[in-house]
Amino acid sequence: MPKNAPGGHQIPWRKPMTDDALRLHAGRYAYNVYEEKCPTRQVLERLADKWALLILDRLETGPQRFNGLKREIKQITQKVLTQTLRKLERDGLVTRTVYATKPVTVEYALTALGATLTETVAALAHWAEQNMDAVAAAQAAYDAEEARQAELQKRVHRL
Repeated sequence: MPKNAPGGHQIPWRKPMTDDALRLHAGRYAYNVYEEKCPTRQVLERLADKWALLILDRLETGPQRFNGLKREIKQITQKVLTQTLRKLERDGLVTRTVYATKPVTVEYALTALGATLTETVAALAHWAEQNMDAVAAAQAAYDAEEARQAELQKRVHRL
């Protein structure tokens, strides 16, 4: 049953897919993300990473140098930026171009495949910005209810 979110909004809980719906889904695509060993889950795991999303969103405007990305994406470490860029490059979403300058210049850019994600990535990243107050309110309401339930449990156990 739907619960009320802070502000009185209804939360539409998604119903589980029926067997017929799962078969229809499987017939549409060569891969099925709902299957345990489907390789698409690795791609989803990569795309669900906050650093990957932020990097892809930054590259949407054009090629960027490593240090430019590091400066613009606050709190990302050099190690995490390097690892994430390598994974995105391996997945075919980002290209790495090395220029023979002194010192060596390295630029990263979206591939054609990576560019197909720009609207989705931007929508997700900016959805978080636009809805953070509502998320924070929902978290506070949840935490308050959890604390209230815990207090009720303590009272019951004292009796």
